[in-house]
Amino acid sequence: MKKLRTRRHAVVLNRSRGGDAGITVALFILGFIMVVPLFYAVLQSFKPLDEFFVFPPRFFVSHPTLSNYQDLFYLMSTSWVPFSRYIFNTVFISVAGTFGHLVCASLAAYVMSKMELPGKTAMFQMVQKSLMFNMGVMGTMTFVILRYLGWVDTYWAVIIPAFQQSLGLYLMKQFMDSNVSKEILESARLDGAREFRIFWSIAMPMVKPAWLTLIIYCFKDLWNQGTSSAIYSEQLKTLNAGLGQIAAGGVARSGVAAASTVVMMIVPIIVFVIMQSNVIETMGSSGMKD
Repeated sequence: MKKLRTRRHAVVLNRSRGGDAGITVALFILGFIMVVPLFYAVLQSFKPLDEFFVFPPRFFVSHPTLSNYQDLFYLMSTSWVPFSRYIFNTVFISVAGTFGHLVCASLAAYVMSKMELPGKTAMFQMVQKSLMFNMGVMGTMTFVILRYLGWVDTYWAVIIPAFQQSLGLYLMKQFMDSNVSKEILESARLDGAREFRIFWSIAMPMVKPAWLTLIIYCFKDLWNQGTSSAIYSEQLKTLNAGLGQIAAGGVARSGVAAASTVVMMIVPIIVFVIMQSNVIETMGSSGMKD
């Protein structure tokens, strides 16, 4: 029998050292390719205005400055709509939309995966086909529905459409099919547990990687939500829309636009880092048995 390799008294995958080195190099290259655009965006935000138009373009900054951020926060403070309002709108829409999407997608996926529902195969095929269409294709129909319900120019015009994105239902359904066995659910029913208790206490913890991933994607999309065709009032617009108006002042605000890009990136990156560590931890332990 071939002896297992160990490293610091822990068993590691039975690969050659050359294979480990090759995988490490490949991951380093991929990580570098992914980090470079973020690093470049941060460098751009510290460039003075004259360096934006140097040819050929320079990657690094010759004379870094904080004037772009100073100009951005000055323009934010002099806006006729307080920027605290933009921040509140963005946080409220992002949190409410993400929570609602997670609840709706999880409940629907549980029903379609673990219950006998007439026509559920055809419904899931419709969900799969809907993934091929961009949300902009449904813009006109969505606006007509929102107008009929009286939700145009309200928070619900952005929050409610986020509930029905098909990606979340597809992701949760696939995870529940593969990770939640019907035998466990039947045992819980025999013990007297009600259906919602089974869903919340048994099914949801078993698909934790799926809903953590769903939170990352949904929160990122809502946080970066720009100007909506169903929102007219400036008091209801998001931070991205407010920063976009500031940055749309021509070439003189190129530095301000770069700084606003970095400001919009900070929160999604923090959410991703927090959730990503939990996703990896949960996925690493999901296949372990006592």
